[in-house]
Amino acid sequence: MTAKLNHTIVAARDRKVSALFLSEILGLPAPLLLGPFAVVTVGDHLTLDFMDSSGEIHAQHYAFLVSETEFDEIFARIRQRGLSYWADPGQKKSGAINHWDDGRGVYFEDPNGHLLEILTRPYGSAGTEAQNPHPLIAERLEPKPSVGN
Repeated sequence: MTAKLNHTIVAARDRKVSALFLSEILGLPAPLLLGPFAVVTVGDHLTLDFMDSSGEIHAQHYAFLVSETEFDEIFARIRQRGLSYWADPGQKKSGAINHWDDGRGVYFEDPNGHLLEILTRPYGSAGTEAQNPHPLIAERLEPKPSVGN
């Protein structure tokens, strides 16, 4: 069996508001309330399970691989809501998107300060030959030959 990530718990000030935000912005089905969780299904086998937290929320990063069409739709909803967005995870390039790996990507925050990202190409997927390679890609590491074989 190949292991697949099934779900992760996301801390929230208000699980319902946070789950609705994510499902609406990504164009996903409405959340399901399941015990203490507001569950958002992302893809075929993954759920993000929002749970109320009374303590400090430590911001996490969640990235979603989307098609070019989905990117356009989601990005339109980000702009319609007047959300701040950035081309980089450090949130220094405000009001811009990136074109890493010859795709598109953008970062924005959810109501809890979690940094969400949508991207159309997995990072590093275009290698160093891309017109716009990911800024962190330098080279592909090759395995060393075994000694004594």
